[in-house]
Amino acid sequence: MKDGMQQKQIDHFLHQTQIAGHISGRDVAKRVASALLMVSICIIAGFGLQGAIAGFFVVLLEILAYPLNKRASQFEKRLSLQSAIAVFGVNWAAMFPFLSFAIILAQSDTLPFIIIAYLWIFGIYVHVSNTFGLLPVYNWSQMTVAFGTIFFMLWGLSQNPAFEGRQLYWLLTAILTGVYIVNTFDTMNLQKDTHQALERARQEANARLVDLERLSRSDSLTGLMNRRAFDEVVQSMMHQHANKQGVTVFLIDLDGFKPINDSYGHEAGDAVLRAVGTRLEALANRGDRVARVGGDEFAVLTANVTSVKQARALATEIIAKLSETIPFGQKKLDVGVSVGIARQGPDASNPPELLSGADQAMYLAKQDPEKQLNIYDKSAFPVRPTLEDRRILVEAMESGQIIPYYQPKISIETGQIVGFEALSRWEHPTRGTLSPSHFLPMINELALQGTFMAHTAKHVMKDLAILVEDGLDPGQVSINMSEVAMATLMGRKELFAIIDRYPELRPHLTFEITEDIFIARASDIIRRSIRLFRQAGVRISLDDFGTGYASLQHLKELEFDELKLDTGFVRDLGIDPAAKILIEGLVTITKGLQVELIAEGVETAQQRDMLRDMGCKYVQGFFYGAALPLEETHLRLSSGGYAQRRPASNQSVA
Repeated sequence: MKDGMQQKQIDHFLHQTQIAGHISGRDVAKRVASALLMVSICIIAGFGLQGAIAGFFVVLLEILAYPLNKRASQFEKRLSLQSAIAVFGVNWAAMFPFLSFAIILAQSDTLPFIIIAYLWIFGIYVHVSNTFGLLPVYNWSQMTVAFGTIFFMLWGLSQNPAFEGRQLYWLLTAILTGVYIVNTFDTMNLQKDTHQALERARQEANARLVDLERLSRSDSLTGLMNRRAFDEVVQSMMHQHANKQGVTVFLIDLDGFKPINDSYGHEAGDAVLRAVGTRLEALANRGDRVARVGGDEFAVLTANVTSVKQARALATEIIAKLSETIPFGQKKLDVGVSVGIARQGPDASNPPELLSGADQAMYLAKQDPEKQLNIYDKSAFPVRPTLEDRRILVEAMESGQIIPYYQPKISIETGQIVGFEALSRWEHPTRGTLSPSHFLPMINELALQGTFMAHTAKHVMKDLAILVEDGLDPGQVSINMSEVAMATLMGRKELFAIIDRYPELRPHLTFEITEDIFIARASDIIRRSIRLFRQAGVRISLDDFGTGYASLQHLKELEFDELKLDTGFVRDLGIDPAAKILIEGLVTITKGLQVELIAEGVETAQQRDMLRDMGCKYVQGFFYGAALPLEETHLRLSSGGYAQRRPASNQSVA
């Protein structure tokens, strides 16, 4: 214990000496220049010889100290104790010739030179306390000599006949000097305490910054890296292994996670995410990195996979491990897993390409229930939209190339138009009129859903205003809503801003939502959006009913005015007996709920007749007419608002 304390003190002394050596070596020119000034003053005061001797020793000790200080200031090398003692000794000895200038001038009979002597000695105090204040060994050793010097000067002055005075006066001067010295030492201690407090505060601030940096790079729930940190690691490891076998990314998505969250609460969902993170870390080899990169998405980055076969084997192991039951209280939770794999190479030579490849592979794995994993192969994957594609789409919307066409909704009894569905078309300058299948996937891929929704809503409202101003009744006009509008506050706010410009048109407006947005977003947000729009006078229609998740549950929970039967049910009429049974059941349900039922995709007279016989009142489909632009829709309504029935065709009405 004693040896440890002694070694700690030695180390502290060595550290102080290195800093002192650096400071002393830095200030050589300033010290020599001030010494030459004092030699000049001593000559003027009549003490030339004494001043010259003091100056000689100043220069001599500076010459001796310079190589020692230079060696001590090399922080990368450990200083020996002997060298540290030599540095301390020569710097301490260098104080004496500097102090001697004050003693020499204190012998003068002239008051100005006495004042200079005291200014010099106080200047030395200030220099030492400011320069070596944080180096106690050097500070106290030099200050002690300096304070001793001032008492020696006072004694010399008291013996000088030119300044004869009563002993009491000199005693008071000595006492006051002592008070000054005590106060100086106390001030230095306070400065030391202040410095220590500031150092502690700095260390605490640095610790907080380290914690903040750690938190900004990690997922608080699982403790894994977050997306930001993972992206940085991907870039680093790809660069590190560029000339080797490269790295491999496994992007993992949990299937069936949302139903667990909805059914058992967020605590259950959190338990699943923590368990997945723990299992992935257990599977990871040395050097592998695991991250949570999204709500229910995880990623593994490894440089230990050298072949497609190894990648498949590890992905299969991941799927098997994550598919094991997760205990939660008395319950047992199960999730499915989809894995997308991308390997560094010509098809994925930089981080964006690698991560995009893994994302595309994972997306395709999710689409195929029989295929839980997929390896990215650029030649086998569709080309992703580019920024140029985005620019072209935005310009097409802004220039009015992408506009709504209107397909009629028909009363099956009267054949009269009761409304329309707005279906976008791209009137392309070189490719002709394009259906949504040619551009909606790009809009979704490029995250332009919000822009497209706002563009469509503005166009529909303007068209509605024209029809109403011309004395025509368009009935209920439906707009297909994206999840951006229904499940985000900004989307909802933007949509309200659009319809608020036409308050008189709200009775003509219907928003169609599909069930898949309930899977992508929290249901309570969508319910609130539906409630707010209905309160504003907008009707809500459930579109493509029967294709989504938990359809009957939505019938019970949601507020809506209209149900649109998916085209798949209508297409199977007369072919699959189950279709007829299901439609009859839905007719009964909608009557009980007092909402309207519209059958989409009616293309034959047989389908129309069967729907009428089952009690379905409203239909839509190519049998009654395709979607047409505003001008032709205007003519339809002007001619009496009756459907123009057409022969059956395989043409889509989407």
